[in-house]
Amino acid sequence: MPKTETLQRMVNPGIIAILRAHSSAGLMEAVEALLEGGIATMEVTLTTPDALSVIREARARFGSQLLMGVGSVIDEAGAQSAVDEGAQFVVTPVTKPGVVGLCNRLSVPIACGAFTPTEALLAHESGADFVKIFPADQVGPVYLKNLLAPLPMLRLIPTGGVTPENAREFLKAGAVALGIGSNLVSRAVLEARDWAGLRAAAERFVEAVRPESGA
Repeated sequence: MPKTETLQRMVNPGIIAILRAHSSAGLMEAVEALLEGGIATMEVTLTTPDALSVIREARARFGSQLLMGVGSVIDEAGAQSAVDEGAQFVVTPVTKPGVVGLCNRLSVPIACGAFTPTEALLAHESGADFVKIFPADQVGPVYLKNLLAPLPMLRLIPTGGVTPENAREFLKAGAVALGIGSNLVSRAVLEARDWAGLRAAAERFVEAVRPESGA
């Protein structure tokens, strides 16, 4: 898939589900439930056991239905290994210019973690396609609006603390997409294997970001 198409899919409808778990057991069912709920873009964090196997299996099983990335990447080796297994985009918790350079050479989209204006600009100037504002629950939507006032070139993805209730506010503040972890794919849901509940939660988020009538 061309990079331009991947970038477009990441922001439409703009929900990136984050799969972070203590076990890879049941993650294929979780991916399927998210897809059924209308979320087709997701990442598996490298802190999840057998994350690379999950990426490989998910790509093989769901094909073009799914846009599968890798998260919690902190070095070039992790990024390269994940891309080799089929990861279609990379997400980092911090800005590592070496990782950005690798992804750009591989033509793989990358979202780099940042919190302050200086960090956000560094991510952008290093070549990141998106700036992941993390943890977003510490600052809220108003922070994004204030950050974009002097730095309108940034493409922001708030992550941490995004809920169905505030999702639209983050988008109105200027976010191009939303990274959603435990408020969607919670440990309790995974341990209980509550796939119907996960599908319903996905549907709530999709409805929350749906453009308002007449917008």
